Amino acid sequence: MTAVNTPPVVSRREWLAAIDTLRAREKAHTREGDAIAAARRRLPMTEVDPSAPLVTGDGAVPLIAAFEGRAQLFVSYHMWHDGRPAADQCEGCTFFTGQVRELSYLHQRDVTFAAFCQGPFEESDRYRRFMGWDVPWYSVPAESYERLLAGRCFGMKASYLRDGERVYETYWTTGRGVEPLASSYGILDMTVHGRQETWEDSPPGWPQPYETRGQQFRKDGRPTAQWARIAAGHDDDLHSGQPGTDRSGCCS
Repeated sequence: MTAVNTPPVVSRREWLAAIDTLRAREKAHTREGDAIAAARRRLPMTEVDPSAPLVTGDGAVPLIAAFEGRAQLFVSYHMWHDGRPAADQCEGCTFFTGQVRELSYLHQRDVTFAAFCQGPFEESDRYRRFMGWDVPWYSVPAESYERLLAGRCFGMKASYLRDGERVYETYWTTGRGVEPLASSYGILDMTVHGRQETWEDSPPGWPQPYETRGQQFRKDGRPTAQWARIAAGHDDDLHSGQPGTDRSGCCS
């Protein structure tokens, strides 16, 4: 293991005093987050077409069906590269979508989570099964792009509210705004080496091997999470035999 610099070693009393000082900042950060969430709950909303079609394994369904009878819907818009193998799929979307696993707590609060994928359903659903994800999975056909994305790009996350037969979009975000989906980042932020990404303000000598143009989510040429699936013997063959379509604009 390559030697790296480490924090100074102090007595437990000094260590606890330093943590107490930081804790005041952490609590202020938490309270500010609460205030921002309160403002988010007070945002206006905009109506969207509840009949916008989505594709499932059983054919087309309207957007409103994705609520599964609940009042709220949270959508992870998953980018896709048509005809590409699993190794070439979006590492950012794989990172964020793949960390949402236990849905019962959301259901308890009348919220449905679903992934809306950019690619053809049969192809992207093979990827879902290869990754071992069991979240509700839909493909967004081109005819629904404008009705749902309205000029934005896949990689975003959006929240919807259902009022009877009408559907409203209440919030959306992209870029670093989607980080609440990533529990791994939250854990890494509490470790001494952090995320080990080049943008972080870390002391000299701290390991920072990862840039932030997708490399932080890849290992040996494929999204990092795929290696465990391959080791378990899962089939990652997504080839369709047709030339792929290069989709750009992942917002993750």
